[in-house]
Amino acid sequence: MALSKQASTAGTITIGGDLTVNRMGFGAMRITGRGIWGPPADRAAAVKLIRHVVEAGVNFIDTADSYGPYVSEEIIAEALAPYPAGVVIATKAGFVRKGPDQWVIDARPERLRECVEGSLRRLKLERIDLMQLHRIDPKVPAEESLGALTDLQQAGKIRHIGVSETTVEEYERCKKSAKIVSVQNRYNVADRDAEDVVDVCERGGIAFLPWYPLAGKGTPKHKALARIARAHDATETQIALAWLLARSPMVLPIPGTSSIEHFDENLAASNIELTLEELAELT
Repeated sequence: MALSKQASTAGTITIGGDLTVNRMGFGAMRITGRGIWGPPADRAAAVKLIRHVVEAGVNFIDTADSYGPYVSEEIIAEALAPYPAGVVIATKAGFVRKGPDQWVIDARPERLRECVEGSLRRLKLERIDLMQLHRIDPKVPAEESLGALTDLQQAGKIRHIGVSETTVEEYERCKKSAKIVSVQNRYNVADRDAEDVVDVCERGGIAFLPWYPLAGKGTPKHKALARIARAHDATETQIALAWLLARSPMVLPIPGTSSIEHFDENLAASNIELTLEELAELT
């Protein structure tokens, strides 16, 4: 099957009522240096990967200003701008980077405004389709952070607003300050802490973007993943992605990689149909 057809095998999802994308996205965190810091070892290869991702039919790319910082957004723009029709770039704001693997939350309104303006410049966009609050800042009321993003939305610089790593209670609170169209939480076949958030998103027609979607090794689910993978002549990561796609029609996986080969392998998960018995065992 051609890659461009594989990207649409899992169907589509509509975000915010007007952004319809194929339901296998791409997370662009790994196109940076070690520790998500600085440029990648081979920038040309990273640019080639992003172009390959879109040529394969993936039209939802998730990034953040903190990836690098700034490096991921710059590479995406280098690879794609001017963007092909239908390609949606989602980015995030709310972290300050001080070194490799160092993440400091800063979601003050003035900081978020700077982040959005910077992302617009680096991505070479006039409007960001999906701007996500990367983290709720414990030092700043969520209403203030989201208020800043809403102001930018009204100014035409943001199309839709999402939140990342939030509980059901926080999500319900955020909804009072902004129209939230997506939630991005850590979630996979082994890490199910966000189960109730997935359920709330499904009921509300809100996109759920699972980050770190490929966990499984060393967990109680690992034996099941290995056995089911053998039955489908697939890899364990492909089965983990197939499970996410089957979990809810509002789940939009965004597996990331720095390798074209690994990307193609992840994309092929769209073709795997798990049986009801396999889904029950993994669930």
